[in-house]
Amino acid sequence: MTSERAKRFPLGLEDLVREPRRPEGRPGEMRAAALAASAVLNARPQPAKKSPAGGGGKAQAKPQAISQAKPQAKPHATVQARVQVQSPVQAKPQVPSPLVTSPKPQAAASTKAPLKPAMPGVSTRAVSHPTPSVKPRASERGAAPNVALNGALALTSERVRERMVERLRANGVTDQRVLNAMSVVPRHMFVDPGLAAQAYEDAALPIGHHQTISKPSVVARMIELAAAGRALNTVLEIGTGCGYQAAVLSQVAREVYSIERIKPLSERAKTNLRPLRIPNIRLHYGDGRLGLPAAAPFDAILIAAAGLDVPQALLEQLAIGGRLVAPVGSQEGQNQVLTLVERTGPAQWRESRLDRVFFVPLKSGVI
Repeated sequence: MTSERAKRFPLGLEDLVREPRRPEGRPGEMRAAALAASAVLNARPQPAKKSPAGGGGKAQAKPQAISQAKPQAKPHATVQARVQVQSPVQAKPQVPSPLVTSPKPQAAASTKAPLKPAMPGVSTRAVSHPTPSVKPRASERGAAPNVALNGALALTSERVRERMVERLRANGVTDQRVLNAMSVVPRHMFVDPGLAAQAYEDAALPIGHHQTISKPSVVARMIELAAAGRALNTVLEIGTGCGYQAAVLSQVAREVYSIERIKPLSERAKTNLRPLRIPNIRLHYGDGRLGLPAAAPFDAILIAAAGLDVPQALLEQLAIGGRLVAPVGSQEGQNQVLTLVERTGPAQWRESRLDRVFFVPLKSGVI
């Protein structure tokens, strides 16, 4: 090769490598093939050969510049293109998702959009958390005044109480206010759990301490006699018991006062009545035979225990025109008669003997 030709063609034939033929296929495959060919060119050792005369410096510098410039620019563009094709997410350091590091339960983040994986092949199962079993707060749980409420869900329906009201109407109770009150108050909440199934039967049920809850028919009859179609402002009940009759009275009278001489029963009545949130009942622990002079006079007085006579203190606390209803008779339960006493003047009372009943005895003092 002449010096003139060496100047025009500084490279030899062995330095010229034919670029491999680009395979036909998808754009991603063609870029991969180009990248592989560039890698082969970079890895091929360059032969140590003397440069032609007059072109030694240029012959060594120029091929080196070509071999360094071409592979650096082309693979970089190819890799960047491949990343864009595979995933739309930018190849930047990913910030940890708050769902992964947050100690809060997954239920609190359920309203957020589902998290997508940062790179292909990353499973989203790694960020899922089991839902913890959170107990409801005391304020969120339904208040249960009596254990019977939990085991007698069927008894809470209005249909059961309506059947009881139908029997009361058939037995002669006609005051619609009384019938409505009996249909509203849930009697099963005032009895023991084992007796909840009998709550709406016309039967007296034990409530402990040798006391009973009166029959629904007797409760309705006494309240109807005391009201006699009048509007009742203040009513006094002697013998709170479990609190059922006071609850029914609260639906008829504006204000109800009730006295119980047995401390555990007085507390039980408070427990039973508290969830019902009845605002017009005033419970007192004391001797019922003495009444409640501070709140007298009363439009009506109901005594839920039988004595040989009606205590004079209670007759004095009855308002003129007021009515007192009480069982009177032997404390053994024989010959007890439901008695109606009406106060007609400052020192005048009229007594009427009505139905045969059976009540626990009326006693003095507190226990």
